[in-house]
Order: sequence, then C-alpha cells, then structure tokens
Amino acid sequence: MRSLISRGLTVEIKVTVERDMMAFSNNVGIKGIRIGQVTDTQHHTGCTVVMVENGAAAGVDVRGGAPGTHGTDALRPENLVEQVHAVVLTGGSAFGLATVQGVMQYLRQRDCGFQTEHGVVPIVSGAVVYDLGLNKSGTLPDANMGYQACENSSTEGAEQGCIGAGTGATVGKLFGLGRAMKGGQGFASLTSTGGLRVWALAVVNAYGDVRHHENGELLAGVRTEDGRHLANAAACLSELEVLTGFTGTNTVLGVVATNAKFSKTELTRVAQMAQAGIARAVVPAHSLYDGDTIYALSSGSNTGVEVTVVGALAAQLMGQAIVNGILHAAGVDGLPSHRDLFGK
Repeated sequence: MRSLISRGLTVEIKVTVERDMMAFSNNVGIKGIRIGQVTDTQHHTGCTVVMVENGAAAGVDVRGGAPGTHGTDALRPENLVEQVHAVVLTGGSAFGLATVQGVMQYLRQRDCGFQTEHGVVPIVSGAVVYDLGLNKSGTLPDANMGYQACENSSTEGAEQGCIGAGTGATVGKLFGLGRAMKGGQGFASLTSTGGLRVWALAVVNAYGDVRHHENGELLAGVRTEDGRHLANAAACLSELEVLTGFTGTNTVLGVVATNAKFSKTELTRVAQMAQAGIARAVVPAHSLYDGDTIYALSSGSNTGVEVTVVGALAAQLMGQAIVNGILHAAGVDGLPSHRDLFGK
C-alpha cells in the first residue's frame, strides 16, 4: 500500500503486480475496454488490439527515434479528434500496419466510429515492433489478423509473454540477434480503495537491456560472447564509438488506461509521464534506434483525480509491465529467455 495526495485527499493505492512465472489472464477492469490478440507462433509474430467500441479519450507520446505508427498525429492536443475506438500494437514492422485496416473494418461493420454525414469513420491508432529477425517466412500481420484480434477481444484481458504483439519481440541487440534475448508482452494494474483503476500494457522489443524498474536488477539483454551471461549494455556502450547491432529495429510499445475522466490534453501528459517507466526499466531508453510509443486512454467517470497522480502511477505500472513481459517470455530459435538464463 502507498499513499498519494490528490487535491488534498489521501488516495490509498493497492498495487497489483505479477511476479510468478506462469502466464495469466489479466482483467483490464475498466468499463468499455477489451483486449484482443492473435499469436502466430509458427512465424513468430502477432498483434494485440485494445478495443474501445464506444470511444475513449486518448493521448499519445512518441519518444523513440525510430517509430512506426499510424494515426498518432490525430491525437495531438491541438487536433480535432478527441477519441479513439481502438489502439493496435503489432509485429511485422511497417508491414504490420495493415492490421489497422482489419480493425477499422470490424468497427465499421458495428457502426462504431467518428460520425460523419456519410457514415462512421473508426478512429484507430497503431504502432509496430520490428520482429522480422525471427520471422523470415514473409508471412506478416495483415488485415485478417487485425479483424481476428477484434473477434478475440474480451474484458478478461490477455496472457503475458510471447503473446500477441510480443510474440517475436527481442531485447539486447547491440551486437545483433546472436547475442540477444527474448522479449514479450506484459501487464500491470492497480486499484485504489476509492475506485481509481489504472492498467498498463507493454510490448518489450528494446535495443538494450531490461532491468527491474525498482531495484535495478539486470533481467535480460545483451549477452556475453559465450552467450551464458549478461554483458551489461551500459558497460558495452561505454566502449563503443559506432553501433553495429540491430539499429533502427527496436521499440517498447505501451498502452495505459484509466477510469479517471481526463481530456486528450491531460492524457497526453499521462502518456508523457508513463515514459518514465521505460526509462527506469530499459537501458538505454528512448534511443535513436527505438520507436518508444505510449498511448493513454480514459474510459470512465471517476472525477477529482489529479493528472499527476495517474501519470506517476502509470510510470510505475509501465515499468512493472515491462518487467512482467520479460519474466514471462519463453526462449525460441536459440534466443534464451530470462527463465532459460537464470532458471527462475
């Protein structure tokens, strides 16, 4: 339990984190929000969709230097659109943005979207991770996969690890895939005694190492030349002048959702503050070679909560979601996971 002050009131926060090694079903617990995913284990790719068919206020913050996104400019505070109807996180690099079309088709068939005189236009934003290093088959996420993820959506959330958009995720690529490790998809959430709910999703495909966001413990990343230990990306960077690894092909993607009632401008601030969770858990963070992107959604009527409170909690939960994605990942094609290297 911890206390935060919101407009003179003490808000008791009970943080729910998952540290066990088993994948689990994580309830979003926020009215109107569902999670759907498709996992293609054969081709090491997939997508995850956060569905808000009735619309939700949304903001976004893109901090990495190599993003692959769709519809993020519409979410800038000065622009017209106030709500989104879905956020898509997908593998397949830029090719994976084809999944957005499937999500839009699903929503249009159900008359969900921005109302115009000629019909609805679903507002769908999305971001990609580069997983082509594992997926060499040419079979990529497409509109059909996006549509199927919508059909699979549920309020009960999704599993963690090599699931959905995290199926082909990897970390620690300073020296290429040969010394990298497996990344994945993770969740974290909290509920206050007063009913405030904050939930976070992370897809971990970072260029560097992943550390525990609270104690700095090195969990996964660049391995030594013999592949048996972690090399410490920060130490490796201090000896490098030119980066020769998997540059431009990495990212951490995230979605934060809350039942606090916020505007798009306020949610942009929440997304910005949530980026601190990446900075605490990933080394280096927000590099020129990462496309770090975080969305923030508000679906609820919980009023009187300060933006700073939710932003601070979002940063904490984003760090935990990143850690959970690593702890639940499984090794594949010679790339070990945290469990493979440490046996826990």
